[in-house]
Amino acid sequence: MFGTHDLLLFILSGLLLNITPGADSLYIITRSISQGSRAGMAAALGIGVGCYVHIFAAAIGLSALLATSAAAFTVVKLAGAVYLLYVGISLVRSNPPTYYSQITVTPVLLRTIFWQGFLTNVLNPKVALFFLAFVPQFIEPSAANKALAFVFLGAIFNFTGTVWCLFLAWSAAHLSRRASQGGHAFMWLTRGVGSLFIFLG
Repeated sequence: MFGTHDLLLFILSGLLLNITPGADSLYIITRSISQGSRAGMAAALGIGVGCYVHIFAAAIGLSALLATSAAAFTVVKLAGAVYLLYVGISLVRSNPPTYYSQITVTPVLLRTIFWQGFLTNVLNPKVALFFLAFVPQFIEPSAANKALAFVFLGAIFNFTGTVWCLFLAWSAAHLSRRASQGGHAFMWLTRGVGSLFIFLG
């Protein structure tokens, strides 16, 4: 569809990635624990909107690159594969997170939390690098409009990610007392996702 392939694998990979703890997850959990589920959900929505900035910017950049050279898409995919290998190996070697305990944050307005989440995502260069490395792996080299395929896959990734982040916000607010006990489970999840990225690379 829209010049993509292995769509189910893409969705599964995206879900596993979103479940893996990172800077966005930390911000959502922090706000949920300190101010409740509404604050966490505001953070999640801000992060989701921020993701669209990366998606469209990457799609436009990819189009400009392809207009310069037909072989550029292959170069992008190969460079992306190397980056995925690097991320995968880093995840496999990571230690359990320790930031879920003793979280305290000064309460702020929900709209402020939303914009903080937005900026947290938009200003994270790792998000831009990830989209450029990950999404092209699921676009057909013969796709008539690779930018459209990129936006299509990016929108799917962002939708499933936002749903997960909203669930994370609700869960963190209601289960904050148990949050500090989840480090080892997250460690094995992180290593599992790392192995998947190595495979994709």
